[in-house]
Amino acid sequence: MSSDSQMSIKQTALFFRNALETFSASQDAFRVLSRVPRTRPPLPSHATTHGAGKPSDQAVTKLIILDSSFNPPTKAHAQMASSALRDTGPGARLMLLLAVNNADKSVVPAPFDVRLGMMDGFARDLVRDHAQGQRGVPGPVELASEALEVDIAVTTLPYFHAKSATIAALEPYGGAEQVFLCGFDTVVRILNPKYYGAGAMKQVLGPFFRRARIRVTMRDGDEWGSEEEQAAYGEGLERELASSGGDGHWARRIELVKGVQGAISSSMVRATVRRSGDEATGRLEGLVGGRVERWICEERLYRE
Repeated sequence: MSSDSQMSIKQTALFFRNALETFSASQDAFRVLSRVPRTRPPLPSHATTHGAGKPSDQAVTKLIILDSSFNPPTKAHAQMASSALRDTGPGARLMLLLAVNNADKSVVPAPFDVRLGMMDGFARDLVRDHAQGQRGVPGPVELASEALEVDIAVTTLPYFHAKSATIAALEPYGGAEQVFLCGFDTVVRILNPKYYGAGAMKQVLGPFFRRARIRVTMRDGDEWGSEEEQAAYGEGLERELASSGGDGHWARRIELVKGVQGAISSSMVRATVRRSGDEATGRLEGLVGGRVERWICEERLYRE
């Protein structure tokens, strides 16, 4: 890896480390730290920016939110995002959102500043691929007819309904239709009454489903069963919600889609790195994007 690449990674990690310290010292529950590409209009004034100036006036009408607890982001996550962007249509904004407090998961190897750096690399690969897909040939991102913008954000809120409400209250996201991307295990947790207290599920999730949809990527062979079993869960969801204290109509706001064949998980990537050690560079192709791979190898992540 060239010294320029090394410096770029070090500078990016330092930026996110400083941005996280500022966020932690604030009372904010949510903040946009950066936007990719940075050649596009700058960030809203409430955000801590990476090279941005005055706020953007452009309202967001469709916001796709990929809750980025993955560690690291893989090509399967990229497929989740790109397929949602394709199906949602032109003009959608993508947000990669990292919860620095998580209700169910403890922090695992790779500090938050490095994870945000990997998210930045992941976003850059997505923007490049989106632009090339529109043009049909490689070329500068800014020449794409519908240039994708990706916001990288953090939150202290653990639950989807709280994240959704906070985002909806801020410009330029107010009024946007939200689409949350998640795996099957996550939607099962979202719809579990134990998280909401006695009789409170409808009160908590009702406003969420009025502004947001959930797009669930199924994974065959997952601990939650085959794709057929997961699809059967979706088919019975209206009845299940109605009987568990929710609203059966919410099922219409939940879409189950097929995952990629031979789905890749973050744990698979970490295991590959542990086995491969210094030889990991040539073995991550097909598992993670090129920029994420550089972060893993340069920062020597997941070796233990």
